[in-house]
Amino acid sequence: MRKVFFGVVIALVVVFGLRYCEHTKTDKEQLEANTALIQKELKNVGKLIVTEGSYAQVFTYEDWKKFYLDVFSARKKALVVVNAKATVAYDLSKIKTQIDQEAKTVTITHIPEPQLSINPNIEYYDVKQDYLNQFEAEDYNKIKKQVETSLRKKIEASTLMTNAENRLISELQKIYILTSSMGWTLQYESEPIYDEADLENIKF
Repeated sequence: MRKVFFGVVIALVVVFGLRYCEHTKTDKEQLEANTALIQKELKNVGKLIVTEGSYAQVFTYEDWKKFYLDVFSARKKALVVVNAKATVAYDLSKIKTQIDQEAKTVTITHIPEPQLSINPNIEYYDVKQDYLNQFEAEDYNKIKKQVETSLRKKIEASTLMTNAENRLISELQKIYILTSSMGWTLQYESEPIYDEADLENIKF
């Protein structure tokens, strides 16, 4: 009877041992599958997103030169019309992440800065210049620099930057939705992201 009892106990230990090993193996395989899926999604997100906008601006350029103890002066003047294309780009291939498989955590450690590019088309109208003060290459370079500075301020205060940031957040939401659905935690630097609203509050 004792032999039968020990035989049953040993059989149960073997059965439960095998089931435990199978369960552990299944969990490990699932964890590795989830990790591979997250890595694939991070790779898919790593693309270039570009937001475009058009801007127009009109201003007057004027320059005076004085001669002979300021008795005489010579003027040059032009109406400057600017039509510009602007783009804001995020190169998401430069996003840096760390995956902690054991803690089931994905940490975003670096998000690239947006790259603002401005391509102005400058046209000149009503150009007036005196013989002693004519338009030169230096004037056109100065005008272009003023145009780009003015446009940059205008664009940075416009919805173009906000729209570009919203597109960035939309891409990051894909990572959040995936990690959340698998029971993983997404972090930005050391701050956990518990919902999509946390993504919108990130200070890039």
